[in-house]
Amino acid sequence: MTLGILFAIVSVVLGDWLSASLDGMLDFLSLDGYPVVQPTTIISGITVFGGAGLLLEHHTSLPAALVILTAILIGAAGAVVMFFCYVRPMARSENSTSYSIRELTGKIGEVSVTIPGKGFGEVLIKVGAGLTNHIASSVDGDQIPNGERVVVVGVGADGHTLQVSKLEL
Repeated sequence: MTLGILFAIVSVVLGDWLSASLDGMLDFLSLDGYPVVQPTTIISGITVFGGAGLLLEHHTSLPAALVILTAILIGAAGAVVMFFCYVRPMARSENSTSYSIRELTGKIGEVSVTIPGKGFGEVLIKVGAGLTNHIASSVDGDQIPNGERVVVVGVGADGHTLQVSKLEL
């Protein structure tokens, strides 16, 4: 436990302070280019190393040097498993909620405010994990009532209005 606390203090507090005071002279020690070396994988490897060492010491009759070597190998394997089963998938699952209005072309939505033949209404469109409202006009010049399903055909000349058409399946 004290090793984990010491690692956190050194890496967070002293790491930034040393980097700032030495004006980047220690940048060659940075491990930014190695994605496997993450704080989560390091701490999990240290934890597995300690647990494996305790279990091997108390429940086997192996000599101390072999216990340490085996615990190091098990800890390294635990860190690799943590990286490939948790850290890497979580890094890939990060999503951005931003989108461009041009990306909505082809999306299906529902009219939330009736769109008159010549005028504007509002549509509700699913984007990512949420819903978004947009001002819309009928590309065909037909009135589209509230609750009707529509497809986005394009974006108006102003760049802020969706042009929609009734979805006919």
